[in-house]
Amino acid sequence: MYFRFSKMDQKTTVTLLELAAKSLLNNEPAAIHALDEIPRDLFVPLFNAAFSSGHKTILKAMVRVWPFRCLHIGSLNTRESYYDILEAMIDGLQILPAQNSSSWGPKLRILDLRSDLVCKTICSEIGTAFPFCFQSCIYSQHSILKIEGAQHRVRCLGIGNSGSEPQSAQEPMELLVDISLNSTLRTEQFLSFLCSKIQQNVGSLHVCCRDLQIDRMSGHKSILQFLDLGCIENLEIDQANLSEVVTLLAQVIHLKSLTLCNIPFKTYNRRNFRSFLLCLGRLDDLQELSLSFFCLTDQLHKLAVPPQLDSLYLPYCHLSHRDVTVLSQSSQATHLRELSLSNNHIFSEVYEPFQTLLEKVSSTLQHLEINNCMITDSTLSAVLPALSHCTHLHVLSFAFNPITMPVLKSLLQHLTSLMKLKYVIYPVPVHCYEEWIFHDRLDRQKLAEVQAQLEAMLHGAQRTDMKWVSCSE
Repeated sequence: MYFRFSKMDQKTTVTLLELAAKSLLNNEPAAIHALDEIPRDLFVPLFNAAFSSGHKTILKAMVRVWPFRCLHIGSLNTRESYYDILEAMIDGLQILPAQNSSSWGPKLRILDLRSDLVCKTICSEIGTAFPFCFQSCIYSQHSILKIEGAQHRVRCLGIGNSGSEPQSAQEPMELLVDISLNSTLRTEQFLSFLCSKIQQNVGSLHVCCRDLQIDRMSGHKSILQFLDLGCIENLEIDQANLSEVVTLLAQVIHLKSLTLCNIPFKTYNRRNFRSFLLCLGRLDDLQELSLSFFCLTDQLHKLAVPPQLDSLYLPYCHLSHRDVTVLSQSSQATHLRELSLSNNHIFSEVYEPFQTLLEKVSSTLQHLEINNCMITDSTLSAVLPALSHCTHLHVLSFAFNPITMPVLKSLLQHLTSLMKLKYVIYPVPVHCYEEWIFHDRLDRQKLAEVQAQLEAMLHGAQRTDMKWVSCSE
């Protein structure tokens, strides 16, 4: 007796596979023993179930015999220790001898341990000369894509047996992993394990790190030597000397996102700052730049804004009126989608440069943060027409500014016409404090009355889809 499923029965098929996988997990030794015999279709549901329930031994065994080109954890979550799961999977990697042409046995070449909500467990297998993975590294010369691409080109020239084809004692393997250097004991243990695996398989295992977070650069220099820095797309550094930042930036040439925080001003000598600007100017692919607690007073004119930049965050940068003027005159700033100038007292003199900037980005700006910028009633009223033309604005945050209730109500009346604006973080009006400058003695009753008035206005304007919250909520 057998069952044949039609297209209408596909949902039933998936359910049966999931039930079979869960049944196997109830007997771990039997599940491991069965890996050599179960059909390929059962591997993915079995892996998903094992990962979600934290079966480390089964995961390690599955990686050893994985019958597909790639394996991604994608959107999977585990109740067990995350690092324990990653170590088990990495430990299961087998670096096979080259020219292993057997059609049976493990096929795994790319192990992807990054969380990705849209990535499936395996990529589709398409009919190309060599298998394909959508997440393959495209930058490093040590990547599978580059190595096998070179081998394929040589074979196409008909000289595959001439000795000219690139040779390797072992099949190349690629490990994709996001790394956070945060000095915690468990992280240090994981990184030590990872470095040991790289050393054991030097030349055959390419570790591709796309997202790198570094907390205190000085404590992690030895680990960085094991990474191919040319693969990094998103880099975050918290607490480092500018010279250390420059040394690293010279090697990360494909960055899409750069975040620097707490770079001591005493390390900003002329040579370091010039080198930093040069490195930044070479990042043609940079889309997001965030510099916080990074002193840029009267220096923004030296900062070459990359042509593809669409997100610029400059909180706590001691920006001056001149800096905002420079930004408003920048042709590259006209297509910004996200902008943060929070915690810079840039409105203590005049507002015209910021007004000009708003007018320039009105057709693209989606997210604006101007918290604690000393925006007064007169300033906000003056820039309101320009702000009202930002038709793509989705989030506006201007908390901790000395605004009165009448101006706040006027702002709401103007902004309800922006149909894409859904979330506004507004300052507690000054009348709710005994002394606003010290944010002292907030009167909760007065704040509740403010919130009720704003809610009533939103309801009257039929904008119940727009949420206004104060910084005290």
